[in-house]
Amino acid sequence: MTIVQQTTVGLVMLALAGSIACQEGTTSPATSASDSASAPAGGPKVALVMKSLANEFFQTMEDGARAHQQQNPTRYELIAEGIKNELDVSRQIDLVEQMVARGAQALVLAPADSKALVAAADKAVRAGLTVVNIDNRLDEEALRERGLSIPFVGPDNRGGARLAADVLASTLDAGDEVAIIEGAPGAFNAIQRQLGFEDAMNEAGMTIVASQSGYWEMDRANQVAASLLLAHPDLKALLCANDNMALGAVAAVRAADKMDSVTIIGFDNISAVQALVTDRSVLATVDQHADQIAVNGIEHALAILDKKQEPVDVQTKVTLITSDTVP
Repeated sequence: MTIVQQTTVGLVMLALAGSIACQEGTTSPATSASDSASAPAGGPKVALVMKSLANEFFQTMEDGARAHQQQNPTRYELIAEGIKNELDVSRQIDLVEQMVARGAQALVLAPADSKALVAAADKAVRAGLTVVNIDNRLDEEALRERGLSIPFVGPDNRGGARLAADVLASTLDAGDEVAIIEGAPGAFNAIQRQLGFEDAMNEAGMTIVASQSGYWEMDRANQVAASLLLAHPDLKALLCANDNMALGAVAAVRAADKMDSVTIIGFDNISAVQALVTDRSVLATVDQHADQIAVNGIEHALAILDKKQEPVDVQTKVTLITSDTVP
């Protein structure tokens, strides 16, 4: 890569990162999650443990949960926590254990790793907590091995990914080369989104030349995308398993001066990507309504605690977002 290209990448990445930072405000995401619990009024203590609050999606999830508790101050107390980055699994395990020690009656968990968090969830169940899994499904085989049945409240990630990939397929020709930038290895939602992308591309006759992990992160996805563009000069599309990675892909495609020939799709509909969807720099994304996912999980946990609901899975909605429908 030349000095000019390196400078271009740096400027684009700085601009995209600045867009995300403006959305998150001046408070450090890691600090915002651990500072306080919503004031109790005699209701049960509900712990919300999320993935990385550096990702706008989970900051939106936390904001939605706090707004819900403020609207329902007598129903429950909320403790919201998150980790610093998507791969800090050990820290998330610690947070779950802290919620047990802090006397939570319910745990609403968006696991960073579908397998690694099963043991921590098991400890919470054995300690008497009602546990509800949101966003990223815990590994079913690992749950069975421990004799656990934990309800999942969240979207159809495979179906959602296919919605965006079908829009992409309509713009390509059979045989065109495409590549997938996956989420974190081992995460159920990452696997499901990859499968949804593959479903659409294979049915349309595209050639999937590569599928590599960007670990949900913009910088990593930028590096992966840049390498893919060099390795596959005829590449026509990048299918990104979340919008953070789509932002990184956009920066790489711009730096390679291929915005007219390489199409990008994402997943999550974070605000930082919406302007790019509007101008079609990103063809499509999928809104899984981050502000409601935790709320849905909390409501399910409260209904279980109140004996009003059996602990069953609940599928939440996804919405395709294109330049015609962007908020």
